[in-house]
Amino acid sequence: MPLFQFIRSKMPVLSLGRFNFILAVWLACALNLNFFKKALTYSELHGMEAVLWVASLVIVLVSYYFIVIQLISWQWSKKIVAVLLLIIGGLSSYFVNTLGIMITPEQIQNMMQTDSREAFALISSDLAFWVFLFVILPSLVLCFLPAKKENFFKVLLKKLTSIIVTLAVAGAVIYMSYIDFSSLFRGHRDIRDLISPNNVFNSGLSYYKKLSYKPLPLIHYGEDAQFTKIPEQPKLMVLVVGETARAESFSLNGYQRNTNPELSKINDLINFKDAHSCGTATAVSVPCMFSGMPRTSYDSRLASHREGLLDIAQRAGYNVTWIDNNSGCKGACDRVHQYQIPENLKAKYCKPTGECDDEILVDSLESYISTIPKEDKRPQLVVLHQVGSHGPAYYERTQPQFEHFKPICNTNTIQNCEHQALINTYDNSIVYTDYILSQVIKNLEKNEKYQTGFWYLSDHGESTGENGLYLHGAPYAFAPSQQTHIPMMMWFSQAWHKNNMAQSKCLQSQQTRTVGQDNLFPTMLSLLDIKTHVINPDLNMLSYCHSE
Repeated sequence: MPLFQFIRSKMPVLSLGRFNFILAVWLACALNLNFFKKALTYSELHGMEAVLWVASLVIVLVSYYFIVIQLISWQWSKKIVAVLLLIIGGLSSYFVNTLGIMITPEQIQNMMQTDSREAFALISSDLAFWVFLFVILPSLVLCFLPAKKENFFKVLLKKLTSIIVTLAVAGAVIYMSYIDFSSLFRGHRDIRDLISPNNVFNSGLSYYKKLSYKPLPLIHYGEDAQFTKIPEQPKLMVLVVGETARAESFSLNGYQRNTNPELSKINDLINFKDAHSCGTATAVSVPCMFSGMPRTSYDSRLASHREGLLDIAQRAGYNVTWIDNNSGCKGACDRVHQYQIPENLKAKYCKPTGECDDEILVDSLESYISTIPKEDKRPQLVVLHQVGSHGPAYYERTQPQFEHFKPICNTNTIQNCEHQALINTYDNSIVYTDYILSQVIKNLEKNEKYQTGFWYLSDHGESTGENGLYLHGAPYAFAPSQQTHIPMMMWFSQAWHKNNMAQSKCLQSQQTRTVGQDNLFPTMLSLLDIKTHVINPDLNMLSYCHSE
């Protein structure tokens, strides 16, 4: 007798109801430790009260999963349902329990819009072990369990009875602890995003609803855009969209470590110390900052089919170019020139995996400018999109000569690193970004054809283990400052200062004001001497000085 048949013969023969109950217990208890931990922390209960509270949560969560599984799992489909739930729940619980990530619609959007490089960066030995322990092993056990054959109507009756009893038990538990349950799920709505695999289905459904709408025609925006003046010397503005850089890790903002050795040497750098993002993920922040909509009224669906900042600048007469070293512009650059990085630069700066160092943006900018004919006097707006400090493999976001802080965490399983080593590695990526930005400014400073300007802001920040959170993408209302407080700075050449003295002085006076991505759309258009009725004066940083 083969080994597996011998083992199977020793296993208990289970009815469908018991099979589903075992699956419900596993999903509720094995995959949701972080949920129970957070719920206990929020409750501030201790001793026996804490034990009873956790027991109540376990009973209710098991009851919930048992009812759902009873409704969708039948004799012919039970193993298919079980394996699917184990796969989805197991993978979701890895990110929730080890990295503290909440599975939200925005995270589903990030997953759907990410590229293969970012996806493979998440694969690790820890993930493989987790998949074996929480997906493969329980799937094998449940698949090998012998099933008890039962009459359909008998199964149906048992299902109805078990559902009624389970509802009664769960209802009684909730009734006895109603205040605690109400306080938890009303006061901390984000905690639902920790419950696997329920979080995947809820967030996936929300994301699908956004996609299920019929494609809408492009809405033209700012059609009245025109120059307020046409200077003799054309403008060249370079906007650098950073990735996963947080303001509190910039020494320019008071961080005790010198992570900005190069930028700190640059004269006339305008640094905004209290800048904030529109979202906590690239898929939200990038389209939002170019849309012309402030964060509080941002509509992603409208942004997806309405012209934005780059379209308006192009309509007014700017030659607009996007140069990307990340996972795309999320729709913001769909109708403007997307510069193809030359193969010789890719050979110099890119790894076999396809990931490229951000120095490729510096050289690509120079390469692009060199292709502009001398007689071409059109003003230029160029956007550089960094890979920046994208995690979890922070050690790959710098070069050895910029590893100022050691020891480092040279793995993508950052939750296993010593916290100081993790901070060292992240800070080194900021040092590299400091170098990249300084090189862009120095090259612009040497350009005599244009009056040059520079604006840098990150798309969002990053958590590196603070309060048990890693990476980014937390719901904005509950996101820590590490994910929403971003670096933002500007610089202008002497020619720009000379011709736009009022602009420079106005911006210099606002370095301690609360600003951010909401200000990009109107302020950039004004800096580019573009006038249109869609500029919101309340968000235009250049209107601030006139209102004083």
